[in-house]
This record gives sequence, structure tokens and C-alpha cells, in this order.
Amino acid sequence: MGKKNLDWSNLPFSYMKTDKRFVANFKDGKWDDGKLIKKDKVCITECAGVLQYAQTCFEGLKAYTTQDGRIVTFRPDLNAERMENSCKRLEMPVFPKERFIQACFDVVKANKAWVPPYGCGATLYLRPYMFGTDAVIGVKPSKEYQFRILVTPVGPYFKGGVKPITVRISDRDRAAPHGTGDIKAGLNYAMSLYNIVDAHKCGFAENIYTDPATHTYIEETGGANILFITKDGKLVTPKSDSILPSITRRSLVQVAKDYLKIEVEERQVNKNELTDFVECGLCGTAAVISPVGKIDDHGKEITYNDNKDEIGPVLSKLRETLIGIQMGIIDAPEGWIYEII
Repeated sequence: MGKKNLDWSNLPFSYMKTDKRFVANFKDGKWDDGKLIKKDKVCITECAGVLQYAQTCFEGLKAYTTQDGRIVTFRPDLNAERMENSCKRLEMPVFPKERFIQACFDVVKANKAWVPPYGCGATLYLRPYMFGTDAVIGVKPSKEYQFRILVTPVGPYFKGGVKPITVRISDRDRAAPHGTGDIKAGLNYAMSLYNIVDAHKCGFAENIYTDPATHTYIEETGGANILFITKDGKLVTPKSDSILPSITRRSLVQVAKDYLKIEVEERQVNKNELTDFVECGLCGTAAVISPVGKIDDHGKEITYNDNKDEIGPVLSKLRETLIGIQMGIIDAPEGWIYEII
């Protein structure tokens, strides 16, 4: 099977329907065998738990074509584990880890023609997700669920190179104390939509949220964890029980320690410390690292990397090293790269 006739180097970062998707259903206390299907439409009752009480969670990971032509994916076991935690907290059945990983493999194989070639800057994005499907009118968990994985080829998150963005400190909260901030629940993202639209209207790329209890400590943005670099070259990442445990961040921390011999601190970061750092970035599956050039703290501007229009040297090295590992250019730690084809 040959590749699709796409302009791979100019793909947008958006959804494109592909040939197959994976679907499994939970009913009468167990999952069925699941299967690959062609139809991309979902048919559920108007009273489905997902529609009435937002009982849904999701994941995001990518498949890559490496330098030597293999198709691989990056640490899907961690996505399976994180989704397991999300399901438990939302009273949803867990889709078993090994089945999760195999389903990722199967859906990539079924859409091999959609996996972008090496060197074009594009990747195949995988979106596993689960939702309550049966009728629920009282406030209670669904009894039936559907687990699906869709895939879509996406271009690089940044067009024209990695350029610093401007973000703001938000007065709103992303998550409640002891709430759902540490799981990948759809409701978390719904809650942030108003604030991100408002940020864009005001000229900011993202919101930085502080801890919901005291509004003193830096947490994360609506869709990414945060990285800081100190004047003496340390990597600092905020630590909190209401931060989503980013797989990219955890990987970057290990890359910093083991590959680049950078000292790492995972700790609370007081917002008063923001002026002490020399580099700042947001990290996640889509962009790996998005450099932050400016933080607006209610009119007070804090700038990074000497206000240059480029990613800082330490974050650049971290980003290049992790991408090199994902693309097969640099040897990966054991268990990080799963070969699919």
C-alpha cells in the first residue's frame, strides 16, 4: 500500500478523516473484542451519559516514520496508564493496558498509507477516547461505554519554525483543589474554553494558571505543562497534585538528567520567581516544547531569552534531543519506542 497523495510538508494541525478507526464497546460488565471500522460517525442515545454529565476522557499520542523507515510510536504504555487513572476517577471501566497498546498498533497499521514520511515535519496523531453511551437521567455513572481510537495526519504545530509566544497569568482557575486537574477529563478542557478564547481576543496565546487554593504557585496552562530554566542552567518544573502528568514533560525530565546532564528540580514554583528564570516553555505532545517569550502578569511584562525571537539554547537542546529520540536519530531509553511496522 502506497502513501496517500498529500502535500505532507504543508499539512495543517487539524483533523482529516482516515480509512479506519478502532471501536470497542462495554456492556453487561465487560468489553467486547473490538474491531476496526470504516464509518467515522458515532450513534448514541440523546440521553447518553457523555451528553448529560460529560462522562468522557481522552488521550493523545503520535506515530512517526523514523530515519531508517520504521513506523513507531512513543511510550503508549504511559498513555494507557494515564487513561486508566482518568477512567477510575470518572467511574468508567478501564480498557486494559495491553489491549490499549495493541489497538494503537492495529489502527496505525490499518492507516499505514496516512503515516507521513520521514523528514516532512508531519506525524500521525492518535486520539484514544472513551465515553458513556447509555441513557442516564439521574446523576450516576453510565453502565455502557465506547472506547475509540481515531488517527489523523497532522503538520507541525508551528508553521514557519518554533517562535516564542506571549502568555498571561490568569485570574480564573483551571481545576478545583482536590478536583480533576490531574486526569485527562474532557470536562477540564470545556472549563478552559471561555478563558482561552478570551486570551486570544486579548492577544495572548495561552493562560498560565496558578494553584486554585492560594493563587500563589504556578501550575500549568490549559493544555500544557510548563518548563523553566534558571540562570545557572537548571530545569525547573512546577509540582502540584492538580497538574496533569504530561508524558512529554516526564520524558524531557529524563532526557535532561540522562542525556544532557542537566540538574532538574520538580517543585512548587512561586509566581514571584518568574523574573528569576532565563527561559520558559510549554511542553506537550503536539509541539514538544513551545517557547514562551513573554508572560504578562496583569500588565507587568516578564521576558525570557533576552527577548530574542527564538527558542532559548537549553530548551532548544532538550527539544532537539527528544525529537531525535522519537525519530530514531538518537538511541532511546529502553521501553520508550514501540515499533509498529
